[in-house]
Amino acid sequence: MDSLDLIQIFREVARRGSFSATAAAQGVSPASVSKAIAELERRFGLRLFNRTTRKVSLTDAGQLLFERSSAVLELVDLTNGELHQRATRPSGRLSVTMPYGLVHTDLPAMMSEFLRQYPEVDLDWRITDRIVDLAEEGIDLAFRAGPIGDANLIVRRLLRIDFVAVASPAYWRAHGKPERPDQLCTHAQLAWSLPGQAPRWHFQVAGKPFELALQPRVNATQPAPLITLAVQGLGVMWTPRRSLAQWLESGELEPALEQFSPSDVWLYAAYMQRRHNSAALRALLAHLDQFAEAFRQADGQRQEGP
Repeated sequence: MDSLDLIQIFREVARRGSFSATAAAQGVSPASVSKAIAELERRFGLRLFNRTTRKVSLTDAGQLLFERSSAVLELVDLTNGELHQRATRPSGRLSVTMPYGLVHTDLPAMMSEFLRQYPEVDLDWRITDRIVDLAEEGIDLAFRAGPIGDANLIVRRLLRIDFVAVASPAYWRAHGKPERPDQLCTHAQLAWSLPGQAPRWHFQVAGKPFELALQPRVNATQPAPLITLAVQGLGVMWTPRRSLAQWLESGELEPALEQFSPSDVWLYAAYMQRRHNSAALRALLAHLDQFAEAFRQADGQRQEGP
């Protein structure tokens, strides 16, 4: 029996002034109540009750424990209530991480809709291309693109990531649109890669992977500034279509080579446990499933046409 259980029995005995009355109220034997008090006294090394054949009363040490334990048990009860709320109603704080490449996709709008739907949920949102250890850094959910090698994580596949070569209309007019990935070697390449990594673009040609080593005009550690350069006609990017949706829709960028997008790159949501997750995390996972299904349906409608 843990200390809190023992203290609760102690307080009941103190209020009733009787082991037998406490036992009757709790539906247990007087011997079990006596044993619990004896265990508590052993742990503290102090006698808590003066015992007679008819009644018990608190010692000075028992009176101190009775007075001080009230606030402790109230805090425990309050905490139990809040924990139950976390388990049953979406509330509290979620910690989520995603790479910079997803900032300009549909995900921020999706997260905004989730927060509107669940106003009692707060969000810690970490944007980083570093592979975050979820357990070590207290992350509830990570959005990741591409394969996830950590076998300890639960991985939920959301959407396939379609890549596209993009440049401004003026750039394509001046230099011509490529018909094959290897023709990008003659174009001004706007690439990004993590520090210490060589910039490479990955394609799928005739059903097989094809890797293009680059000699980019600009190589950045983040893709965001490259979008401005591409819009201004300084070169070509090979990047996920969803991250450029607003520029493609406005016509500031034009696509090429869509048919050579790899078929095995997906957007994933990764988290640590299947069981005992908070109601907020369960609600977010359900929201992600709805989000992914809506986009799969929309993509299917676009492919079928009017």
